[in-house]
Amino acid sequence: MEASVHQQPLFRSRLATLLAGLMTLVASAAVAAQAQPAASVADQVRRGEYLARAGDCVACHTMPGDKLFAGGRPMPTPFGTLYSPNITPDDEAGIGKWTADEFYNMMHTGRSRDGSLLYPAMPFAAYTKVTRADSDAIFAYLRSVPPVRRPNHPHELRFPYNNRELLLGWRTLYFREGEYVPDPARSAEWNRGAYLVQGLGHCSMCHTAINALGGSSESKAFEGGLIPMQAWFAPSLTSNREAGLGDWSIKDIADLLQTGVSHRGAVYGPMAEVVYDSLQYVSDDDVRAMAIYLKSLPQHGSVATPTASVSVSHEEKELLFRLGSRIYDAQCASCHGRNGRGKLPEFPPLADNQSIQMTSAVNPIRMVLNGGYPPGTAKNPAPYGMPPFAHALSDYEVAAVVTFIRTAWGNRGTPVSAKEANELRSAPLD
Repeated sequence: MEASVHQQPLFRSRLATLLAGLMTLVASAAVAAQAQPAASVADQVRRGEYLARAGDCVACHTMPGDKLFAGGRPMPTPFGTLYSPNITPDDEAGIGKWTADEFYNMMHTGRSRDGSLLYPAMPFAAYTKVTRADSDAIFAYLRSVPPVRRPNHPHELRFPYNNRELLLGWRTLYFREGEYVPDPARSAEWNRGAYLVQGLGHCSMCHTAINALGGSSESKAFEGGLIPMQAWFAPSLTSNREAGLGDWSIKDIADLLQTGVSHRGAVYGPMAEVVYDSLQYVSDDDVRAMAIYLKSLPQHGSVATPTASVSVSHEEKELLFRLGSRIYDAQCASCHGRNGRGKLPEFPPLADNQSIQMTSAVNPIRMVLNGGYPPGTAKNPAPYGMPPFAHALSDYEVAAVVTFIRTAWGNRGTPVSAKEANELRSAPLD
């Protein structure tokens, strides 16, 4: 006891020295944290902006011409209309009170901050593959945009689809939670492309057929299908009878993704919006990685089943072909050439064009009716476009010229009917 009493001053002295040292370390760490981070935070925000572009967040969360990420964009579905939420950093209307943990949990699990289940119009089945670091960067970027005080518009879903508890069944069938796991047998470039295509790019949401429950089969991923409520057909990326990329060059795939045009064709409709809002901003290295992954998708002969097609007799096909040939010579040959070879890169070829010959004739019919432009991009700022012919051609004439281009020059498409043209005449333009 006596010895310990004598040792107390020494103990106190050493303890004071230790505490002083710890306080110095803490103070140094605080100074370092304050000094280092302005640069790293700015870098994280820039990285997040890039990733938000790659994920095409603006397409759903920003009304055309409106404030960035203020939400309210209507998304018609077979079950009713959903409205995208405000994801600006407003404390009341947006995500101002969210934490990075809550944001990652939403991306990863498809549950909102309050635990409610998200409708799968939000592509959480793809975003679950996004890494925590990338999620944090996107969150940092969203926190940096101007806040907008705009309350979210309530969804307008029919009964029973307005009961979120039904989503538990959907999730059981179609949702697999988990970050992307690199394939060690593949290159780093291939894995980067797979991560972007499967995750942030959520490409399978359009290029995989959607069933009556609003879900898609993983076994049929990228096999194409009609995009619900938009009346555009997203072609199969796994069949060389459609848009299969097995015989495309990496450059042609990358050009189409990033520029909107390539020597194999051009993008229109919903894909043009994806290129304009998102893919034109993806780096050359990343878009090449995506092209490498997409080209590696297994190619096979199956094609997605189109919407109801009307049979055309042999005699009617001959009549349609002859009329279509005359219309083509008068209206189309000056740009696409009498032999259908086009004038690259401005005017895409129609001969041996997979998108013209697909089982579904939806896209060529829509192009004849509505025309269209590839997107204006940094690498193609003044794209050439096609005028609409809905005002000049009858349903029968539209069917005739589409039948001609689908069956001329060795093309293996099937004829279409005036009824099919009529059904698409009033289809939505976007």
